[in-house]
Amino acid sequence: MKEIKTAEILCVGTELLLGDIVNTNAAYLSRKLAELGISVYHQTVVGDNPERLKKALADSANRCDLIITSGGLGPTYDDLTKETIASFFGRNLVRNEKILSHLEAYFAEMGRTMTENNKKQADIPEGAIIFRNDYGTAPGVCIEDEESGVTAVMLPGPPRELEPMFGEQVMPYLEKRSDSILVSRNINIFGMGESAVENILRSLMENSVNPTVAPYCKEGEVRLRITAKASDRNTAYAMCSEAVEKIMETEVGKAVYGIDSDSIEGELVAKLIAKGKTIATAESCTGGLIAKRITDVSGSSAVFLGGCVTYANSAKESLIGVKHETLAAHGAVSEQVAIEMARGVRQALGTDIAIATTGIAGPGGGTPQKPVGTVWVGISGEKGDRAVLLRLSSRRERSYIRTLAASNALYLALDEI
Repeated sequence: MKEIKTAEILCVGTELLLGDIVNTNAAYLSRKLAELGISVYHQTVVGDNPERLKKALADSANRCDLIITSGGLGPTYDDLTKETIASFFGRNLVRNEKILSHLEAYFAEMGRTMTENNKKQADIPEGAIIFRNDYGTAPGVCIEDEESGVTAVMLPGPPRELEPMFGEQVMPYLEKRSDSILVSRNINIFGMGESAVENILRSLMENSVNPTVAPYCKEGEVRLRITAKASDRNTAYAMCSEAVEKIMETEVGKAVYGIDSDSIEGELVAKLIAKGKTIATAESCTGGLIAKRITDVSGSSAVFLGGCVTYANSAKESLIGVKHETLAAHGAVSEQVAIEMARGVRQALGTDIAIATTGIAGPGGGTPQKPVGTVWVGISGEKGDRAVLLRLSSRRERSYIRTLAASNALYLALDEI
């Protein structure tokens, strides 16, 4: 079969069209195909309808070298992906006794009786390559069609089955049929907007062909993705790293919190572990979001000792020692209270660093002096105690203000260490 350069993804399932299930398979497959240097120009979602699936197959077969499907390989009457694709390529289905034995053993191990309809999962198109399923019942199937030059790979729909099957079996198969790979590195930026980043790096972005440089935004952050194409991974990685170094030498470098980091909290936990430091949180307007994000990170138990959600003024006083006089004089949303919150939880839990948030997340509660979006972030650490004022847009929704307040607190702690 010929070299594979282009691919399309067909995700099968009426539940995807109805929005009952989020289609994460397409994103996963696109990322993995990009790593292999295989370009994806189209993604399609098709309901459990053989005629519409045949039409989608015909369209894809005219445009690409590889078609990857997900879903429709189960035992029920509406799981017709394999049958439809076999018919499209003129292949008969043949019962595979080895797969049938695997299915019987799988159900026996689960202490369940295999029903008759499960046997259809052992029916394989003639001449197809089989990818075993160590995580479920439906095997993956690959048809190499010499006449059209198109390869079709069929994978089960559940991500817990599709992802390991693709990584362990399909990727090695596809690597042999691709002459290059793509490697990407990511620069994570906080506190500098996309327009400012683009203004500084515009010439570099416009003139970069291999590797390419592209910005992506999320709440409060910018991610620069550097992608290089080469014949091997080491060469592509070196090309990306050279571009990273050039970017780090610009003004953008001052706002970078990590290279190839998953998140600010992930970077913070890693740095705390590396330095043997601990952290605690005191939260009002963020309502435990900072603690949640820290504890989402594997290994955070080594550095996160605990946190307090002190929403009411009485809780601020009784749990973390904020002075009644401070609250009366300055109000809960103030520099002084943010500092006392951070200092109080740090002393209570005996940590190296503590961060705190107090603010007005809206939509109500704002005043002309302290409008919605006013947030003070406090920090207490070995370098002393201080607080930073955030003026987040009052036109933003409550969840945005809380998320950005938490991100700023995490970034402040990261900057502290």
